[in-house]
Amino acid sequence: MATETKNRYSDKDLEEFKSIVKEKIKKAEHDLELIKSAYMNDHDNGTEDTAPTFKAFDEGSAVNSKESNSALAIRQEKFIRDLKNALIRIENKTYGVCRVTGKLINKDRLKLVPHATLSIEAKNMQ
Repeated sequence: MATETKNRYSDKDLEEFKSIVKEKIKKAEHDLELIKSAYMNDHDNGTEDTAPTFKAFDEGSAVNSKESNSALAIRQEKFIRDLKNALIRIENKTYGVCRVTGKLINKDRLKLVPHATLSIEAKNMQ
């Protein structure tokens, strides 16, 4: 049993990480909905433009805003996917094991970045 705990986190630790990951997913999905809502609603704020000389500027600004929101949504979707993959690793009891070194990733790092698959050591080697 002592060798097993060196190769993976205990079931108790995995349960703790599972609750952290689930909470992060919940928050990330909420944030994604806000981003999507902003993307859908930023084209019409309910007022008409009364200064036609700035119309081109406003259209350019709207395009930039939509592109920015789209990029944020894509990034958020990737984050959610990575967190869901972390849940799978928790279920497989491979969570917290560095995919490069095979060593356990520091608990503090996993609490801050629960979807991490690399230890600091491996990250520095990149």
